[in-house]
Amino acid sequence: MARLGAFCFPGTGHINPLMALAKELERRSHKVIVFGIADTEERIRAAGIEFRLVGADDYPLGTLRLLDQRLGQLSGLATFRFTVERVRNTASMLLRDGPAAVRAANLDAMLIDEADMAGSIAEHLGLPFISLAFFPPLIHDDRIPPFCFPWQAGAGPLTRLRNRLGMRLLYRIASPIYAVVNRQRRRWGLPALRGVTDALSPLAQVTQLPAALEFNIGIDISPLLHYTGPFLDSAQRPPIDFPWQQLDGRPLVYASLGTMQNNSTAIFRTIAQACAPLDAQLVLSLGGGLDPAQLGPLPGNPIVVPYVPQLQILQRAATVITHAGLNTVLESLTEGLPLVAVPQGNDQPGVAARIAACGSGIIVPSRRLTTSRLRSALQSVLQQPEYRAAARRIQRAMQTINGKARAADIIEDVLRIRIESAGNTAAGPTNLRAAS
Repeated sequence: MARLGAFCFPGTGHINPLMALAKELERRSHKVIVFGIADTEERIRAAGIEFRLVGADDYPLGTLRLLDQRLGQLSGLATFRFTVERVRNTASMLLRDGPAAVRAANLDAMLIDEADMAGSIAEHLGLPFISLAFFPPLIHDDRIPPFCFPWQAGAGPLTRLRNRLGMRLLYRIASPIYAVVNRQRRRWGLPALRGVTDALSPLAQVTQLPAALEFNIGIDISPLLHYTGPFLDSAQRPPIDFPWQQLDGRPLVYASLGTMQNNSTAIFRTIAQACAPLDAQLVLSLGGGLDPAQLGPLPGNPIVVPYVPQLQILQRAATVITHAGLNTVLESLTEGLPLVAVPQGNDQPGVAARIAACGSGIIVPSRRLTTSRLRSALQSVLQQPEYRAAARRIQRAMQTINGKARAADIIEDVLRIRIESAGNTAAGPTNLRAAS
């Protein structure tokens, strides 16, 4: 058995897949300990995973909701800048409080979300660590644009130049994070991070993005990068009431802007207006950002709820309007559903670009969102069979891989902690540390 410590960004789109992976690792007799702020404790403990509090003074209970409310009011580059500030502040806290918490947990190795900067703690303490990507992975390859840009991939010289400039811009925008991290790394005698991929594990980078949804550039990207599939565990989702009796049998359009950037009444009203004339029933999930009463009466009389049991709703849906958060996209494609993507910021433009590249949906940029454009996109994905066919191609590809099991296999193999049939580990803590 190995003791594995995990750090991740405190958002639903990161915690849900981490919990699924943690439960898979614990099923294999490993111990997973998640380090987080107070607002994440209930969700992590509810999954049956051990929780260790960090940042009690900096992030008292209720802080996360205030931060998410602010994020929900932003879009585009402002979203990314605000997220950078959040990550910078969290990194400062983790680098201060994290080493003592990790030492006390007596870990063998660590699992680090690519949106988190705790890899430096692992380096400082001499622990091997693996990077986990809950958004499109950070890639040092100029054929692929940085994860936050809405560009397509390509091997042409202008495309590669654009992508290199984009990576430099990304590092410049994120420079407040790296200033904090590098200041602490100097104190610890570690080399400075000079690029956005420098903080990744030298052992392995595991992404839940399936290879079928990645840009097709013809050759392997990196031997350290492992594409798997969605980390899903329906048993770990909290139960949510839903008025199933209100479904009337018409094709179901499910719309969600996720749980973070969901405070725009204008976008929700536009979605309702776009769907109203269609022979379809709309279910709007507000993701906790708004109260249904704030929207008032909506055309078409859609079902409007704070949250939905998303995995169950998707099994009944005909198509999905999404902010292009990776988890919602993967869960939709698991059901073979075509998509209309309205990305708001952060990694969502990059996810949307991959949806368009594989042909499984249509992008309507938020700055160009109108009722007529959204309705036209919906009619296309509902009526033109090529979109559903592309979504089902990805569905079939994902059905051949159990994402969380494949990720756990990679973690065990890289760290040499696979449990033998006799119940002994293939390698002990000494070997684990040597692997770093």
